[in-house]
Amino acid sequence: MSTDNTETIEPTTTAEPTTTAESTTSTQPTGARDTIYIGKKPLMAYVTSTLIQLANIPSVSIKARGMSISRAVDVAQIISRKTENAGYKIGDINIGSESLESQDGRTRNVSTIEIVVKRNQ
Repeated sequence: MSTDNTETIEPTTTAEPTTTAESTTSTQPTGARDTIYIGKKPLMAYVTSTLIQLANIPSVSIKARGMSISRAVDVAQIISRKTENAGYKIGDINIGSESLESQDGRTRNVSTIEIVVKRNQ
């Protein structure tokens, strides 16, 4: 019976999961608050999310790559044009490309965009 107790104690006393959990919690709040990553959700979901973030912080970065770039531009345009009375404007726009490895092992370049939306103050 004493060997069974030591076997159950050893897996629960590993320190690796606690250190990785601490590192992810310390890095997620800083990057997740001011950046909206555009994917395949409906357009207005990203508009709403960006407006909620802009209510709390002065600027939000909208990032997308590949086929989602047009959706990111649409989100920024809806916020700047439809909410003119709220006082939001488009700031810096950065475009670039990333090298990604596809499933067949070939390297591909994928276009990226980052649009900063700011509150007028």
